This record gives sequence, C-alpha cells and structure tokens, in this order.
Amino acid sequence: MKSYILKTLIPFAAIILLHNVQAQNIYKEKLAHTYSIVARDKVTGEMAVGVQSHWFSVGTLVSWGKSGVGVVATQSFVNPAFGPDGLELMSEGKSAEETLQLLISEDEGREVRQVAFLDANGEVAAFTGKKCIISASHIIGDNYSVQANMMLNDKVVPAMAKAFEENNDLPLADRILKVLMAAQEAGGDIRGKQSAALIVVHAEPVDNPWLDKKIDLRVEDHQEPLIELQRLLKVHKAYEHMNRGDLAMETGDMKRAMKEYGEAESLLPESLEIRYWKAVTMANNDQVQAALPVLKEIFNEDENWRELTKRLPESDLLNLSEADFKKIIEL
Repeated sequence: MKSYILKTLIPFAAIILLHNVQAQNIYKEKLAHTYSIVARDKVTGEMAVGVQSHWFSVGTLVSWGKSGVGVVATQSFVNPAFGPDGLELMSEGKSAEETLQLLISEDEGREVRQVAFLDANGEVAAFTGKKCIISASHIIGDNYSVQANMMLNDKVVPAMAKAFEENNDLPLADRILKVLMAAQEAGGDIRGKQSAALIVVHAEPVDNPWLDKKIDLRVEDHQEPLIELQRLLKVHKAYEHMNRGDLAMETGDMKRAMKEYGEAESLLPESLEIRYWKAVTMANNDQVQAALPVLKEIFNEDENWRELTKRLPESDLLNLSEADFKKIIEL
C-alpha cells in the first residue's frame, strides 16, 4: 500500500486491516472523499460537474466532461477509469444508466466507489457502494445528481439537492456553486476543506478540442476553496466579456465592444489589465481624450504599462497620430 495512502488512512487502519488481500489492492486507489454534483441546464443543454474535498487537487480525479456527450463525477476510493471510460461509452450512444451498469459490474472494488453519470439527454445514474465511509449517499433529481461520502452528517446531500432545485433561475455555473456552498454550510467533509473544481461543457459537440470546456476552474489547495472558486468564476466571466469585446472590435462594432469591456470592468474594477485594454481600444477609436485619464491612473500605479504602450505601435495594436501618441506617453 502506497505510503501517502497509509498516512491518510491512519484513522481507518483498523477497518482496512479487516479486508482480505484482494480488498487491500482496492485501497491503493487514490482517495477523494468528497461531495459533488453532476447537472444539466434544461434550457441551454450545458452540463457541469462541481466538487469540493479535503484532498489536494480534487478536480484532477473527480470531474470529467465532454461537450455533447455528458459528465462524470467519480469519487470515494476513486476509480479514475470511470471518467474517460464513461464518456467513451456515452459518446457511443449508451445512456447514463447503461454506462453505470457496465462499469460498476466490471469493478471488483465497486463497494468502495461512488460515481454519478449524466448524459446529453439529461438522464442521470448514480451509485454509492456499501462500504463508502458514512455519511455517504446520493440523490438523483431532474437533470442532476448530488452525492457525498465521509460527510460530517447526513444533512449534506439533501441540502445540495434543495439548493439546486431552488436556484433554477441562475446560470448553471453559479447554480453549481450554490450547491457546493450549501453542502459546506450543512456540515461538509468531516475532515474540512482543501480543494474544489468546476467544469462546464457545451450541449453540442465542438469542432476543436481546446473549446470543449466552456469553464474549467480548479482550486488545488486553499483554506477556503469555495470562496476562491467563486472568485475565479467572477474573473472567468470578466475575461469572457473581454473576449467578446475583442470580437466586436474585429467586426467594427465599437458600441458592442465598449459595452462588453464595461461589463468586464464592473466585475473586476481593480484589474489594470482590463482597464488598460479598454483605454487602448478607446484611443484606437478616436476617443483619445477619454482614454488619457484612465491611462494616467494606470501608469501612476505601474510604470511598466507606459513601457508596454511604447511597444504597441510596432505590432499595430495602437494606431495614432504622432501628436496623440506623444500625449499618452508623456502622461
């Protein structure tokens, strides 16, 4: 048995020693005692996995998803093959329930596993092994499943289901965060908290693999992983607005671009990056006078942005008259 697993399982050593050699091999799997949700937005068709655990980098183990196919959360004594194998089976047309039955039936360690599958049609299937450490259970609802093991109490999973059903007016990612926070408020992992993750995939398949995950956020190690995950989601939203603003600029839609940049700035008003590129866009679109005070504030906070500005014309990212360029550089 690997040393890092032994260290983690010291409180449970007496339990493990009761198992036979075959069972001991199962406990070599990585732990991810945790709570999670797989869910689908019935309006957009987007699918998501959210997870929190007292385990380092839980997102690398638990959460799996593929656009147009489905999502998987595999936890407890993790069988990581459930992730890619589950997605492959669902991509071949197997339902979530068929996928669950096929994979669980072949797994000798099924009684220490916990797993949930959700397919692109919204069908959900989940399994909690009899030997998952209590409190352990799952609840399947309309287009979602919530599951947890090694919880402080048996109130965690019902609180998750309630939070998902009561926040159906929110975008899927925000709804998932509400569920994870409700779990923590109800007691959460008996050991505490350490890492969290959130992925969202598209309803339909994508042409390019790098576009597969609409959202892919992980908090690897943090005293307050859900608060940090919430912050990262806000940053993600801000930069999505920036991206849409850039696309609007490419098509010459200045009004739309400024609206998107404004939305980004409202989410992250402290970001020099967002304020800077908004000001550069203004300057490039005959709004130099409006851009000057913004750029002056930025230069006063960090002189490196002035140096960067000097380099933009050579890359055709700042196209101004010599007089206007001088006004900016000499702020």
